Amino acid sequence: MNQQEAAKAQFVRTTFARIVPRYDLVNWLMTLGLDRRWRKATVELVRPQSAVTLDLATGTADLAIELARQGSRTVVGLDFCPEMLEAGRAKVAARGLEQVISLAAGDALALPFDADTFDAAVNAFALRNVANLPRTFAELCRVLRPGGRLGCLDLTPPRGPLKGFFGLYINRMVPLLGAVAGGDLPAYRYLAESLRAHPEADRLKRMLDEAGFVQTGYRLVGFGTVAIHYGVKPARPSRAESRGARAKLPFGPRPQRAGDRVERTTRRAARPRPNPYKQSHK
Repeated sequence: MNQQEAAKAQFVRTTFARIVPRYDLVNWLMTLGLDRRWRKATVELVRPQSAVTLDLATGTADLAIELARQGSRTVVGLDFCPEMLEAGRAKVAARGLEQVISLAAGDALALPFDADTFDAAVNAFALRNVANLPRTFAELCRVLRPGGRLGCLDLTPPRGPLKGFFGLYINRMVPLLGAVAGGDLPAYRYLAESLRAHPEADRLKRMLDEAGFVQTGYRLVGFGTVAIHYGVKPARPSRAESRGARAKLPFGPRPQRAGDRVERTTRRAARPRPNPYKQSHK
């Protein structure tokens, strides 16, 4: 992590630590309660039934609880803000889900898990806050098992006729709402600033492609102001498919040996041979 990334991480951590007490309330007010419906839709996309799942940047664990509600066998919620994790643990305990959900501290840029650990991974309103999006997507792809599914819920720069209205809402009304209901004007000013730097939906999809995901796409909700991106980690080829691919190689199953043979054949072909029909001109 370079200095710029470290500075952003520290800023985000301290900002979210300040707004924990009213975080859920302000989210509900800002989205008119629709954030719960969007979380449900995000979890449905990854089909968590009987799966081992990851909620990245879990915050107060709303998405982790939704994963458990939809049948996930084991849920791990990760966040780098201890104050958020404490609030999340209280909610998990209040619902009697301690045996299903475990919350831990960790960094999205260096996930503390082995490769191929999770069947599915989700996050909500987290992507704008990470210091390095490509590295975050690469880490998510690493820890998912082949065929594992990813769902990402976040604000997106709006398009069309609502663009002006949404700009006014996010830049003026949301900070005011955060100041009144959350008691922290600068924290909710950051929300507008983070959206201005956030990639638009098509670019974010391409970043998922570049990280190695397949079957990527997104759904726009909230009148085009929120996007749910999704993707799948490619499955490994079966043994039969691997044997079939090797059988198609022109010189056997090992490309490096094939290259050696091609080179030797070329050298023999280039060597001049005597022509028995050539007449002597002595």
